Amino acid sequence: MEIAKNIIWVIYLIVCVALIIIATLQSKEQSGASAAITGSTTNNFYEKNKGRTKEGKMKRWTIILGIVFVVLAIALSILYVI
Repeated sequence: MEIAKNIIWVIYLIVCVALIIIATLQSKEQSGASAAITGSTTNNFYEKNKGRTKEGKMKRWTIILGIVFVVLAIALSILYVI
């Protein structure tokens, strides 16, 4: 059981560092609160293919790493209770 804890800790630390690096490399979105209030969306080529850009991929990886972070945190808390 101790080996599993150590392996999960190492993966957890790698995910933490990767999440910090990716989150700091992302550029700030300019739309902000005004777009949320007005609901302004543009229907152009860039908006339709935003997921294929570098920013879209970084956003996707941030979400994936965030989910992995939460799952590993729950797994570690369960392992330390046992």
